[in-house]
Amino acid sequence: MRARTAILCSVADQGVAALTNILVLVAAARLSTVADFARFSAVYLVFTVLLGISGAYSGQPLVLLRGDGAVRGACRSAVVFTVAASAALGALLAAVCLLVPGDTARALVMLGLVLPVVLGQDALRYAFSALQRPHLALGSDLVRLACVLGALSVLEYGAAPARLIAVWGLSALPALLLSAVLLHRRTAGAAMPLRPMLRRGHLGQRFVVEFGVGNATSQLSVLGLGAVGNPLLVGALRGATTLFGPLNVLFTSATSFGPPLLGRIGDERRRVRATAGLAAVLAATAALWATALALLPERAGRELLGDTWPTAAALLPATGSQYAAMAVGTCGLLALRMLDPRTTLSIQVVFSLTAVALMAGGYALAGVPGAAWGLCLGSLCKAAATWARVAGLRRRKPATEEAVSADALPSAP
Repeated sequence: MRARTAILCSVADQGVAALTNILVLVAAARLSTVADFARFSAVYLVFTVLLGISGAYSGQPLVLLRGDGAVRGACRSAVVFTVAASAALGALLAAVCLLVPGDTARALVMLGLVLPVVLGQDALRYAFSALQRPHLALGSDLVRLACVLGALSVLEYGAAPARLIAVWGLSALPALLLSAVLLHRRTAGAAMPLRPMLRRGHLGQRFVVEFGVGNATSQLSVLGLGAVGNPLLVGALRGATTLFGPLNVLFTSATSFGPPLLGRIGDERRRVRATAGLAAVLAATAALWATALALLPERAGRELLGDTWPTAAALLPATGSQYAAMAVGTCGLLALRMLDPRTTLSIQVVFSLTAVALMAGGYALAGVPGAAWGLCLGSLCKAAATWARVAGLRRRKPATEEAVSADALPSAP
């Protein structure tokens, strides 16, 4: 597949996947009261954390692999491992939450039951990207989008969070089955080494730590503030970030599927320059999108988020600024990932914890808006640190190209 076609299919696939998530949240907001949407958002945030961990451990190492034979076997291994691990984790989550009363606990039980379906379908998307078949991932995600819209459209206002989670999760089953058939046709006969995925030194272990101290820490801290402070904080921040879903499309495309595409640029300096140009474009896009949302009439906003719109709209300046900073930081991490994947962990640790502290401090000073501005400042600090590290690595003598695939997922002997 030509590079331009692959880029278009990858971005379109991320767009469809993000659109699905956006529409799920929009539908949940319109079908729920403010309190029920806050509960749904809390459970969906748990899923987002688990999705990020799964992608970091099984998916991201795939896109760094080279060699057709190793890639085919690794794709089979990653998908089987993800489904098995998510089934075990989902069963444990459901069993524990069955003993806890409340609507949130019942929704978590449903999440545990559908976890293998939703995480398995996401793992197949990474596999198609690694196989340089992004059009197959796009087709699968289009099927999922159609199914989830059809399933949610039959629900009525006042649907319980548990029912929303069950309908959303099971709607991914047709896409999962279709993707599994397509993957089997393209990897039949390839070895399926599962043991390397549990071996010490697997690159996914490093990426999980990075995700844990990066994305997951801030998301879980939002849940924590919602638990000890204002429970509506979760719904407000989730509603605001939902409005910036299209930008998450581009961010995810850059971090997850950018390396194999940018890797086609032979010169290292040109790759870094291309990444810097991408950062500028994404930051400008974030600013324009925030401006468009700020000008949105209240009636249109309520059509999107229902009763959650007023609280989410108040956070647009802070969230828009945060996403502009995130664009720069995301591309900085992408540049570091291509220069030396081992250099990003320290930045993620230090500045993600800094963002959490700033969010908590902002909440203490100015409530929910203060928390949003704290997250913005944390993203700005991380962006500055990533590009400072890129500049430092570029000043050093270029190192010999490393066989990332051996660290990411060793092939079967």
